[in-house]
Amino acid sequence: MKYTDNLFNRPRDARVPVRPDPILSSRPPLAQPAAPAAVSPPPAPTPSNDATAASSAPAPSRLTVGPNIKLRGVEIDDCDTLVVEGRVEATMVSREIQIAETGSFSGKVDVDVAEIRGAFQGEMTARRRLVIHASGRVNGKIRYGKVNVAEGGEMSGDVGTISGDTPTVRAA
Repeated sequence: MKYTDNLFNRPRDARVPVRPDPILSSRPPLAQPAAPAAVSPPPAPTPSNDATAASSAPAPSRLTVGPNIKLRGVEIDDCDTLVVEGRVEATMVSREIQIAETGSFSGKVDVDVAEIRGAFQGEMTARRRLVIHASGRVNGKIRYGKVNVAEGGEMSGDVGTISGDTPTVRAA
């Protein structure tokens, strides 16, 4: 076959026939493998089979922006979890965002759960929970259902609950 011939579009009978090698043809033939046993079809799935029900559910969608990656000027939708290890400038509506220590996010986020170990700048709505770890820095307009800030974590800007109330700080 020439380099210019197209391997996939050539006609079936255009193949070059293989001639038997005289040395190999003088040897006795090898034993033929036994025919495969008949395989019965798998049992039909039943509604009570939990493994079948779990496998039919779609896998959660996850987008990871790795270290040294910059993602700019996008709109992220229908992503169950966004993991930011690099830098992202975007608008996002999702279930969860996780910003690693090396990651930073600038833009607008509307999620159920936000877990911040790196830096966030912009507008964030965490409907259920906002978790800021010791290395986390959050700045901007922040609204949350519940908040957990570890010692060393920082949150600044226009901060309040989902209802828009400014939280009051009481001395213990």
